[in-house]
Amino acid sequence: MHWPAIAGATATVLFVLSTLPMLIKARRSRDLRSYSGANLIIANCGNFLQSFYVITLPVGPIWAIHLFNTLASALMLTWWIRCRHRITSPTVRVQSPPPPLPCVIGAS
Repeated sequence: MHWPAIAGATATVLFVLSTLPMLIKARRSRDLRSYSGANLIIANCGNFLQSFYVITLPVGPIWAIHLFNTLASALMLTWWIRCRHRITSPTVRVQSPPPPLPCVIGAS
């Protein structure tokens, strides 16, 4: 393996390690109010378009990082869509935060 491939593999591992805590926290808390729906949609569109470029490249670290990024973005968007009803209505006046509503993530 030569240096560019080593750098690509290392970057892929670092990216995955930096993203996993976000996914784990979102899965455990089911609180995705801080995520922007527009950002998640744009990220998924960008990943879709980027796929046309990535498939022209030889299989390597770029495929792994792109696949992970695509799956993570799609998962976050799916969870955001499923859990967006948890946002408190602006007409409701609440002194303390309401208890979390049930939100199914990962259930079939």
